[in-house]
Amino acid sequence: MRTNQVFRVTAVAILLAVSIPALSNTKTTDPITTTTAPITEDARAHQLLQRLEEIKTMDKSTLTREDKKALRKEVKAIRKDMQEHHHYVYISIGAAIIIILLLILIL
Repeated sequence: MRTNQVFRVTAVAILLAVSIPALSNTKTTDPITTTTAPITEDARAHQLLQRLEEIKTMDKSTLTREDKKALRKEVKAIRKDMQEHHHYVYISIGAAIIIILLLILIL
């Protein structure tokens, strides 16, 4: 009886750990934009990465306080934009351990 309860709790924990992060970034898009979006998003991502590299290589010692503040805002905006367009499913360490234990119990 105790093994059955552990199995149920583990299964619920795994489902919650995987489904909640996956559902948190769901967005509705129309089919027209999804067919043409990967090409333009890839080019846009490349442009954003190049801009981040330019900012990293800049000599910031000659910039004024306002310019540095503007650069920080730009970097934050670029990172936020990159996160919005690239969706990943994150699994926590606890969820990974539970999955491994579940696989050991099953097999």
